[in-house]
Amino acid sequence: MSRRTLLTYGAAIAGVAALTLFIGWWRVDGPGAPEPVAQRPLPLTQMEFQMTDQGGATVGPASLLGNPSMVFFGFTYCPDVCPTTLSDISGWLDDLGDHVADMNVVFITVDPERDTVPAMAEYVSYFHPAIQGWSGTLDETERAAAGFRASYEKVATEGDYTVNHTASVFLFDAEGQFASTIDYHEPREFAVPKIRRVLTRAEEETS
Repeated sequence: MSRRTLLTYGAAIAGVAALTLFIGWWRVDGPGAPEPVAQRPLPLTQMEFQMTDQGGATVGPASLLGNPSMVFFGFTYCPDVCPTTLSDISGWLDDLGDHVADMNVVFITVDPERDTVPAMAEYVSYFHPAIQGWSGTLDETERAAAGFRASYEKVATEGDYTVNHTASVFLFDAEGQFASTIDYHEPREFAVPKIRRVLTRAEEETS
């Protein structure tokens, strides 16, 4: 093979590589990239949705204003993430002692087809009594998830279905501003101080 042929092949390979890199940049970081999945949740004052709590009362984002809030999305048929997280939340609330009365703690279902008000009432009863269970229509569930920037997806299984969903706990201050998230399996020694910070801030603002 001649030197000229080798140079021609080399240039062609380099050109293909450069084109591939450009396309990759365009799709991942450039103008062709999709919108980021993880976005900062809206303030509660800018959310608009209506649901029903486990006691049958009508609730929505305005119900969370006035006290710091913890909000978690999941569903009662969840095999591991939801019961684990709600058990973790129950432990965090135990650590807060009397300050639990100053927190809104809400579990919002992403499976309203199965998670009726009675089903939610029974499910949250297995955990800390401060935890509320909210359910709504399919449309209201979508509106709530969009406001919190939570994602969920119904996935078919053999003869049934499950729901993949955001596993983080959302923290908001008393004025409804997003404060932080607590990740799935985040150690207790990191999670509880995050909660105490929003509680302390609320106390300082009211004193």
